[in-house]
Amino acid sequence: MSTPLRTAFRAAFGRDPEVACAAPGRLNLIGEHVDYAGGLCLPLALPQRTVVAAARRDDGRLRLRSLHRDAHPWEGSLEALGPGHPQGWAAYPAGVIWALGHPLGGLDLLVGESVPPGAGLASSAALECAVALAVDTLCWLGLSATSAGRTTLAAACRRAENEVAGVPTGGMDQLASLCCTAGHALLLDCHDQSMRQVPVDLLAAGLTLLVVDTRAPHRNIDGHYAARRRSAEQAAAALGVSSLREASPEQVDSLTDPLLRRRARHVVTEIARVRTVVALLASGRARDIGALLNASHTSLRDDLDVSSPELDCAVDAARAAGALGARMTGGGFGGSALALVERVSTAAVTHVVMTAAARNGHPEPAVHQALPSRGAHLLEPQS
Repeated sequence: MSTPLRTAFRAAFGRDPEVACAAPGRLNLIGEHVDYAGGLCLPLALPQRTVVAAARRDDGRLRLRSLHRDAHPWEGSLEALGPGHPQGWAAYPAGVIWALGHPLGGLDLLVGESVPPGAGLASSAALECAVALAVDTLCWLGLSATSAGRTTLAAACRRAENEVAGVPTGGMDQLASLCCTAGHALLLDCHDQSMRQVPVDLLAAGLTLLVVDTRAPHRNIDGHYAARRRSAEQAAAALGVSSLREASPEQVDSLTDPLLRRRARHVVTEIARVRTVVALLASGRARDIGALLNASHTSLRDDLDVSSPELDCAVDAARAAGALGARMTGGGFGGSALALVERVSTAAVTHVVMTAAARNGHPEPAVHQALPSRGAHLLEPQS
């Protein structure tokens, strides 16, 4: 592990860490707000990652520290962990230990490098998955060695977020962070948790993906997310299906409640868009997915109402500058957008996006390229 991380751990806990693990954030290429409806998603792992260092204890205590100034230290008993406790950022690492069944006798854990929080790039899942990998390694659980075991770790991370942190996510983020491979997106079927690696070689096509972190704060995302999930469940119940994955466009059109009809229409059409994007990538037609990205944003903005002025500004500016397609990504109400652009146009699109944000009085966005990267992994001793 890096010398600064080891030094920081030693300063925090007075000893060396036993293990260091990294887990990436995720960028969902397409398939937004459908994981909780049994839908299809196509995420890829980002180069941005969260790194944790950890060492075992034998006194039943959990001590959490972070190098981020807004993350206050937390310490408590493992026996006290559970739904609703602890709160704040500590809920995510503590929740993973609870969800894995308290396999250790105690833990010191330091969070170093981190996926930018609030950017819609699954920073909480990256933290959970890095912690899960550390616990798996320290306790010799052997789960990270197989795809099925990583799925088990992802389920524990999702349970931590749902039950301890109280955020009703659908599980896509955790599976992406643990199971993605470099150079691929992960086709995830949220109905049965089956996965397939989908090659994504945009460089060969002269393309790149830009991620635009609008740096706009999320606006009550947890409450809005829960409301969208309830709408999907209510629409499925009204149609007499177990989830909207089973509904047809014609069935959705029959819904008499206009709000439920709009919400359900997004889910059903977004699942269809994922299928089309996968087929286009498989046939070497990456340029043609731009129109699907555009349609996804329109649906998220108009039918699901989860966009924001900052996201719309970034998407519109990228398209005006020549992007083949652009859309918001993540839960919405702030966070990030993505844009599919010609590599030769990267600088020009970035300039237009940043200029548009300034002109509209929005925060200055951070723009970077997204390369499909590896999932959660151990750091070599001297990495």
